[in-house]
Amino acid sequence: MYTQTAAHSQKTQDLNRARPCCLTFRMPYSIFTAVLLGAFCAFAQVQCHLDNYVIACQTNGDPQDGSELDGDEMDYVDFKNKQVVVTLPDFADKWEFPGHYEAAMGEQQVCKNNLDVAIQAEKNPPEKIDPPQATVYSRNKLVLGQPNTLICLVNNFYPPPVKVKWTRNDIQVKEEVTLSRYYPNDDFTFHQFSTLGITPEEEDIYSCTVEHRGLQEPLTRMWGKILLYIHKRT
Repeated sequence: MYTQTAAHSQKTQDLNRARPCCLTFRMPYSIFTAVLLGAFCAFAQVQCHLDNYVIACQTNGDPQDGSELDGDEMDYVDFKNKQVVVTLPDFADKWEFPGHYEAAMGEQQVCKNNLDVAIQAEKNPPEKIDPPQATVYSRNKLVLGQPNTLICLVNNFYPPPVKVKWTRNDIQVKEEVTLSRYYPNDDFTFHQFSTLGITPEEEDIYSCTVEHRGLQEPLTRMWGKILLYIHKRT
C-alpha cells in the first residue's frame, strides 16, 4: 500500500466567496494508502467548520470514498453494494448524489494509477507502522437502565484499517455494533470509531478490543463498574 496525499482547502471569511488553495504532501510512510483530502473551512462569526472529503486506495485493502464535517461522518461509498450511504442523523434532510458512485469508481482508478507510479518511484522502501491508541466513553450522561451508546475511538494508527471487538461481562457482543470508515489525521495517521448500543446496569463491565498489525497483542480498554459507581454517586 503506497501513498500520495493531496489536500484541497478552501478558506473564506465571506460565505459567498471561496478561494481554493491546492497543497501536495509527501507522506512519511513507505507503505501507503493513497488519500485525497478536500477541506473547506467556513468562517461565520468566530466559528470554523472543517469538511473533509477522502478518497483512499490500497494495494492490499478495500477502497474508500467518503466525507466528514468537523469529525462527524456524513456519507460514504459502499463499493460492495454499489451505492452511496448517507449517515446524517434522522432529523437532517437527505440528499441525492446523481452519478456519485460512477464518479467514485473513476476516482479509484486514478488513485490506483497514482499508486502504481509511487510504488515504482519509491522502489519499495521499508515499511513504517504506527500502532493505535484507544479510549472508550459514553455518548450521553450515564443513567442506569437508560439506553446509551459507548464509543471506542481508535486513533493515531497507520496503515488502516483496524479490527474492533466488544464484550459485555466477558461475553462478545455483535448486535448494535458499528464501525466507521477510517479517516486521516493532520499527521497522516488515521482514526476510526466503533459504537455499541447499551442499557447499562450497575454490575456491567464492557470492553473494546482493538487489533492492528502494529500491535504485538490486542489492545483492550475497559468501561464499567467503577464508572457506573461514580455516576451513581453524582
